[in-house]
Amino acid sequence: MPLRAKVTNPSFRATANMSSVAEIPKELPGDEPDDVLFHSHYGVRLIELNRPKKLNSLNGSMVRKIVPRLQEWEKSDLANVIMLSGAGSKALCAGGDVAALALQNEKGPEGQQASSDFFAQEYRLDHLIATYEKPFISVMDGITMGGGVGLSVHAPFRIATERTVFAMPETTIGFFPDVGASFFLPRLDGEVGTYLALTSERLSGVQALYAGVATHYLHSSALQNLTARLSELVFRDHATPMERMTLVNKTMAEFSTGVPSLREEPMWLSGKVRSAIDRCFQYNTVEEIIQALEKETEMTKWAQRTLETLSVRSPTSLKVALRQMRVGKKWNIAETFHREHMIASKFMRHPDFVEGVKARLVSKPPRQASWQPATLQEVTNDAVDDFFTIPENESRIALYHNDGARNYTESPYRFGLPTEGDIEKIVRSHSSTDVLKLSDIVAQFQGKEGVKEKVADILARRTVRTAEGLRWE
Repeated sequence: MPLRAKVTNPSFRATANMSSVAEIPKELPGDEPDDVLFHSHYGVRLIELNRPKKLNSLNGSMVRKIVPRLQEWEKSDLANVIMLSGAGSKALCAGGDVAALALQNEKGPEGQQASSDFFAQEYRLDHLIATYEKPFISVMDGITMGGGVGLSVHAPFRIATERTVFAMPETTIGFFPDVGASFFLPRLDGEVGTYLALTSERLSGVQALYAGVATHYLHSSALQNLTARLSELVFRDHATPMERMTLVNKTMAEFSTGVPSLREEPMWLSGKVRSAIDRCFQYNTVEEIIQALEKETEMTKWAQRTLETLSVRSPTSLKVALRQMRVGKKWNIAETFHREHMIASKFMRHPDFVEGVKARLVSKPPRQASWQPATLQEVTNDAVDDFFTIPENESRIALYHNDGARNYTESPYRFGLPTEGDIEKIVRSHSSTDVLKLSDIVAQFQGKEGVKEKVADILARRTVRTAEGLRWE
């Protein structure tokens, strides 16, 4: 882990108590005392999720502790860099504590409202991270799923390690990819986001970097030294947020030892698999996607496995998730969390959530859930529309950052690998009189780990070499 010693500044508790009661959630009598630990090391402030026996799954108690610390550190001249990690070596955070929510929902409308309130707290925290103006680093060391994704993918810096396991498994439990997935998944290359949303497919280790989920790949053994190095950084008093981020990015590069060789760990979402994903998941209905998979001739084994995966997912979840991927790419970051809270609240009243959680997470051994409705054909367009319809007089969740300057439609910080769109612009803008080489493109990204491997795959899939040079197809 980045830091083990607990060097918490005692003044934090005093300043937190001075903050507005209306803005900062109070701790409740049942909250666990040490489910989150806060460390201080010179200019670094570390948030450590501390429920290792439950894979650091997120609950309301943890959210209520994290929010006031982030708000105070954002104002503090002493806090330069924020890092978030998980206790132990197995997980950053395996998700929200959905088993507790499912039990709560069975109590009826009152329990369902309490679950909806939890999601409001969680999404407000995720939005706070997404609009934070200081360098924020999420260490995705180990399992990073569901609620753990919300705590990481909105940060400008997201570290994957050899132990990272990323997934959005919500369609497996009768829910939908939330925690801001409406924003970040549709903005991944091609139909990768749609594929991950519907199938709940996992990305391990460096695959999270290649897919655009992580911005950096470091070996877990480097994390402690990285934290110590970051604690030494001194920013100019009037440095802009981008200047501070750039310095942090350069510092993190000092600890990179490169990515595993493609022979040792091939890029998974690449080549024929990636082309098949774009072919089959480009459609706007789940039925069309299934038809495309059934007709897939080049990647038949992959298509068959994908069909089997989709067949056991909640039909309602699949249709809602696909609609979400199509409309979410137009939402700004604030609208994303407002709309997802409305969708989540409706799922709390839908039978699939309780059934899915019980079948997959509570039953020993896990069993196949009995979805209602049981087939895609029974999930009508009106039923899907209802999840995206804003009720009259519906109040929006109160976000901590409401200023329009932070309400973006594209992330203001891009420190990960180049996207396909980036490479397309380079290829299309290049003079046909010059021969554009792989090394020419890679050089534009200053030797960042993984660039060569990703650019080579993009050029192989999306370009052809002609007498006039590379042509994008």
